[in-house]
Amino acid sequence: MPSPPHPILIVSYTKDTLAALTATLNNSNVAAAPCSSFCEAENLALEGLYSGLLVDLPSMIKSKGEEKIVACTLANFFPTLRVRALGSMLVPMSMPGIAKQDKDLNDFLKVTCPAFNTRKLRRHKRHNVSVSTLLHHNDIEFRGFTLDLAWGGAFIADMFPERFPLGEEVAVQFVEFGFEVRCTICSITPWGQRNASGIGVSFNDLDETAESALTGLLKTRKEFDRDRLVA
Repeated sequence: MPSPPHPILIVSYTKDTLAALTATLNNSNVAAAPCSSFCEAENLALEGLYSGLLVDLPSMIKSKGEEKIVACTLANFFPTLRVRALGSMLVPMSMPGIAKQDKDLNDFLKVTCPAFNTRKLRRHKRHNVSVSTLLHHNDIEFRGFTLDLAWGGAFIADMFPERFPLGEEVAVQFVEFGFEVRCTICSITPWGQRNASGIGVSFNDLDETAESALTGLLKTRKEFDRDRLVA
């Protein structure tokens, strides 16, 4: 049976429990990323790829404030197994009102985590903001508009998105607001599906003009616009 292609995030506030959870994954030949807080796990998930979240249920219950919000965000983003450690044994634990989870560790590691479409945690919220764009690629100018906009990038509607190579750098001009941003194409949604066709771009850099315009458009400052759920 397949194993997770990327490490599993582990969170526990208790040092001994964290060590026990890590040892269990190591014994199953699965890479582990132990974290002593949910915010620590969030920082890892923003920068790298992970296949799931193994969490000590008492730690999730005890989490407060920002930790509680991050715990909720991670549990909704990753395949998650909530467990209670009884010595070397892990007992899966469910909570009222949450999505169903695997009944045992083997199904979690061998079925659910390998099937997860691994991707980095989104750093900034998407906002339903539509503005006109001019995309410059290979000396050709393409008209478009955003379906959503964030501090980290945008989704630009396009009827022929397959013409743009994934990973290519392009220039996107926001004519109405007088700024241009160098972007990298990070996703392509082809025409013919039930979702709107277009490309997802990540901003490579933002100058003062761009930051000022985005502050007005998004009505929030970048440092306060993390993509987190409300607990």
